[in-house]
Amino acid sequence: MEVTEKTVKLAVNGGINFGSKLNARQLLVLAKYLPDDQELELTTFQQLYIEIPEGRKEEAVAEFEAAGLSCYPVGSFVKSLRTCNFCKGAEEEGMPVAIELNRRIAGKPVPFTLKPAYTGCPVGCGEPLVNDIGIMKVGEGYNLYAGGKSKGQDAAPAGLLFEQLTPEELYQKVDRLIEIYAEHGKKREQMHKFMNRFGKEQLMEALNQTFR
Repeated sequence: MEVTEKTVKLAVNGGINFGSKLNARQLLVLAKYLPDDQELELTTFQQLYIEIPEGRKEEAVAEFEAAGLSCYPVGSFVKSLRTCNFCKGAEEEGMPVAIELNRRIAGKPVPFTLKPAYTGCPVGCGEPLVNDIGIMKVGEGYNLYAGGKSKGQDAAPAGLLFEQLTPEELYQKVDRLIEIYAEHGKKREQMHKFMNRFGKEQLMEALNQTFR
């Protein structure tokens, strides 16, 4: 009886600085680990899901990263930051801030898959207002939103938590928001449900403990 090797699922993308684009080298290295009967799953969050034999996971991750792909766990973790395409230039649209924010939060364990989104201007191409955590660059500052819901009859935009944060303030607030959710959220409780149960006043009080 043939024994099928266990597989693990990875989420990969071309990194924030590539937006939702992939180059030829990245496509080739993905194809190397893709059997003829397997398909890549493209998510709405600028990620590709690929199943890798468990025994080849470390090898695959090393090759993916060498080709410039970023790898993330699949499941109840903070997803990689969804972004716009930074149409007016990296510095103006805050790309360095988005890259650093993604480095700090992507892959953290949480009660339920958490989707953060970033946009470099008020046009909102990164859809920050319909995701769990949203960041919008407005002028020289960053506005932070949370609790958006994009689907269902109870769909609703995220609520504004802070305006005109500096990059360091933004990192601290988002870090703290995820910590609060991880500590107090129930298993499989979505961010918008958690916020309704936890309460805006209590959440803001906890968030404002970030600064010392």
